[in-house]
Amino acid sequence: MGAEPLMAGNSQRRGRSDGAGKKTATAGTGGKNRRSLAGRGATPPAEARTGHPAQRRAAAEARQRADRARARQRSEEQPELLLGRNPVVEALRARIPATALYVVTGDTTRPGADERITEALGLAADRGLPLLEVGKGEFDRMSQGALHQGIGLQVPPYDYAHPDDLLAIAQDSGRAPLIVAMDGVTDPRNLGAVVRSAAAFDAHGVVVPQRRAVGMTASAWRTSAGAAARLRVARAVNLPRALTAYQDAGLQTVGLAGDGDVDLHEYDGFADPVALVVGAEGTGLSRLVREKCDVVVRIPIGRDTESLNVSVAAGIALYQVAMLRSAPRP
Repeated sequence: MGAEPLMAGNSQRRGRSDGAGKKTATAGTGGKNRRSLAGRGATPPAEARTGHPAQRRAAAEARQRADRARARQRSEEQPELLLGRNPVVEALRARIPATALYVVTGDTTRPGADERITEALGLAADRGLPLLEVGKGEFDRMSQGALHQGIGLQVPPYDYAHPDDLLAIAQDSGRAPLIVAMDGVTDPRNLGAVVRSAAAFDAHGVVVPQRRAVGMTASAWRTSAGAAARLRVARAVNLPRALTAYQDAGLQTVGLAGDGDVDLHEYDGFADPVALVVGAEGTGLSRLVREKCDVVVRIPIGRDTESLNVSVAAGIALYQVAMLRSAPRP
């Protein structure tokens, strides 16, 4: 009996009958489809799947973070415009670095002109600063709508030192190194006040983190009352790493916190080389920075007071350092 003819729609790969109702083996693929049968592994997270809404959101957030970082870097590289009559006069009195004085056209010649503008003009002239008169509309644009009172002082970007530079300054001073490290302080007035206290009590410099912390703005300059012109401020890319370098150079890293292990007046190591570490407003020392401290001291205060302002606490601690270093050694 001949082979069964193929009908339309029948497949040649269908099993054949052996005449007893059983089907013989079907022709295989020869391994050609083995790859398609293999597992593809774990499903990637939604953020990693191209075209997925979660992936698009994650990409958009990453672009926004990059844009903010670039904007922050550009702002730090651009001159700052300090606005307002009192701030400008105070900055000029403190002799903070400046490159020009802006005044709205007519404010310098109008009868009964504000005496603060007159003083600012005199102080700027004494320093040889250029006087630039601009129209009110142009100055509104330059100040981005902020209240300027018709006057502004252009302040150049601060020239930060490297954390290692502070060690070199300390070594050349002939005194035991004393460096103040500020962990995440965001108020420029606190930074300026700490710089002022550090200069008053013979510290060799102040170091701040590069990220998530305030830098030496015009407000910080003004609050330092000119001390920033005498004391170098360094910026650390990684503050814990900078503290490790100070430890390797022989400095004790002493943290300052309300829940410290030792009372400030009981710690006797301030006469030795020290890096005094103060924390941010509200949050205090971060975990990584605290782990780099050899000891954490506290300032005893009344129970009704929750905490001290960071600049006040730093001033008290620096005073204690000065007292121990000025006392005769046994």
